[in-house]
Amino acid sequence: MKWNRKNVLVTGGASFIGSHLVDALVKMGANVSVADDFSSGKLDNLEYPLKKVGKNIWVYDNLIVWQGDLKDRCFTRSVMEGVDVVFHLAASHGGRGYIATHPAECCTNMALDQIVFEEAWKAGVEKVCYASSACVYPTYLQEQAGSKYLLKEKDADPFVRDKAFPDLEYGWAKLMGEMTLRAYYREYGMKAASVRIFTAYGPRENETHAIIALIAKTFIKMDPFVIWGSGKQERNFTYVQDIVDAMILAAEKINDGTPVNAGREDRISIDKSAELIFEIVGWRPKKIIHDLSKPEGVASRAADLTRARKLLGWEPKVSYEEGFKRTIQWYFSNKKVEEVKANLERLLIER
Repeated sequence: MKWNRKNVLVTGGASFIGSHLVDALVKMGANVSVADDFSSGKLDNLEYPLKKVGKNIWVYDNLIVWQGDLKDRCFTRSVMEGVDVVFHLAASHGGRGYIATHPAECCTNMALDQIVFEEAWKAGVEKVCYASSACVYPTYLQEQAGSKYLLKEKDADPFVRDKAFPDLEYGWAKLMGEMTLRAYYREYGMKAASVRIFTAYGPRENETHAIIALIAKTFIKMDPFVIWGSGKQERNFTYVQDIVDAMILAAEKINDGTPVNAGREDRISIDKSAELIFEIVGWRPKKIIHDLSKPEGVASRAADLTRARKLLGWEPKVSYEEGFKRTIQWYFSNKKVEEVKANLERLLIER
């Protein structure tokens, strides 16, 4: 697929991952529309000299930004006009603390996805690429710290007996989104792809997610330094540009809704992530406290990339050390101590 002059809609395009995807598409010459309600995304994440041209509409060159609620069918219908490809990232989401404490909000994703897919089909959209999640995978496959097991796409097959067992309401909603999108391909022929994103991190992410939270606490020199959970929980943190590359390749190469992992095969614990951040920054707290009252999620998670290599020719390029360095540089260059303290305090109240 050639992206130059393609009309592309990115839902949730002012979000952390969405804004990086917008950057890549704009650079490739696509005509990009963003639809976002700014509930978690921010207009500032789109680092362009945008000009407001109407109520809740901004433009710059080949980029247009629409503010609105995609659960409003009229709004969704209007932003689908003339679109060739949709990247659907809009969702109610957050880190472990959010999905553990906002089950009802996470369930609204099922209504949101249905409206987006239906209006895309009605508008004659060529393809929809859906941002799914590693939370679709059975939690019982991720219960052992130090595990070497790599999650395979077939482990979350909803049409195989005893397979489907996602992580909380958020995971179920994402799996239902995949199923719904694939149904549109099977019944109506609308081309589709689903990318299962594993624990993305990078510039523009907020403090509800683990790596940014650790960086934020390091930035303000929190001491005692508080880590949620045991610290032994392992993740395959994947740098945002690698995720963006996977999504674009999936949109180019997958048509039938086949889900594909976008993550890492190697994993790192929260404790080791914190130690790497301390090393990069050149500061370490005198005392570290593990708050076992906070949610920590599954014990160990990493992705099998066999299908990603075969179908996309993709695997992550950015190492933990390099990705953490880039993210720390962005965070330290763009944040103020009092702002960060306020953000962390607010998150504690909300949780």
